[in-house]
Amino acid sequence: MNSKIKDENADFLFDAILTLKTREECYQFFEDLCTVSEIKALSQRIVVAKMLSEKRVYSDIVAATGASTATISRVNRSLIYGCDAYDMVFSRMGDK
Repeated sequence: MNSKIKDENADFLFDAILTLKTREECYQFFEDLCTVSEIKALSQRIVVAKMLSEKRVYSDIVAATGASTATISRVNRSLIYGCDAYDMVFSRMGDK
């Protein structure tokens, strides 16, 4: 875990997220918390990560998501050198 982001504020945020029970609650909470652009960027990144984990090539990911190659590279770096959280989440989600 990155100690640069761990603090009481981040703990409070993550504790709040852990209280959400439905997709609709997530939509409501994140719409209040984030801008539309921030939600779109986050959702784009997780789709990019899923596609990269499925060994899809950059050109396919750009075409499907509209993500820049810089964004795809950053997500790929997280998949390779990160905390393995994407893999953990994808395995818990199953085939969704």
